[in-house]
Amino acid sequence: MSRTDLETNHDPQVLAAGGVLVRPGRDGREVAVIHRSKYGDWSLPKGKLDDGEDFAQAALREVEEETGMRAELGPELSPVNYRDRKGRTKFVRYWLMRPVCGEFTPGSEVDELRWLDPERAQALLTYEHDAELVREAMDASQV
Repeated sequence: MSRTDLETNHDPQVLAAGGVLVRPGRDGREVAVIHRSKYGDWSLPKGKLDDGEDFAQAALREVEEETGMRAELGPELSPVNYRDRKGRTKFVRYWLMRPVCGEFTPGSEVDELRWLDPERAQALLTYEHDAELVREAMDASQV
């Protein structure tokens, strides 16, 4: 089933985009994992599309807003469908991303960012679909 079919068939109420931000570390690849104080969870950076914005633009903007990192898009990863905390159907498209520049600054939405090896990132993430995306990103990553 294509991403378009998923969007159409599920008629999502919320459209969002995000990224799995991966960089080379001292001991191998590292993944950016964020803590959202409002929800008390650990997740991957993502957010809703703004009016007139496409999924890729939203993904880059949300990653920069939540991590402070400008990034470049890599391959698109599997989309995720789920019900959010308000019971709405949500459709999120993700990309593997590589940071280009920037620095994290804690804010009201995201109060902590950790760069972790993929296994530790998967263990820390609150949602299984995020952990699955990290596994997929590691298979697709050349970093």
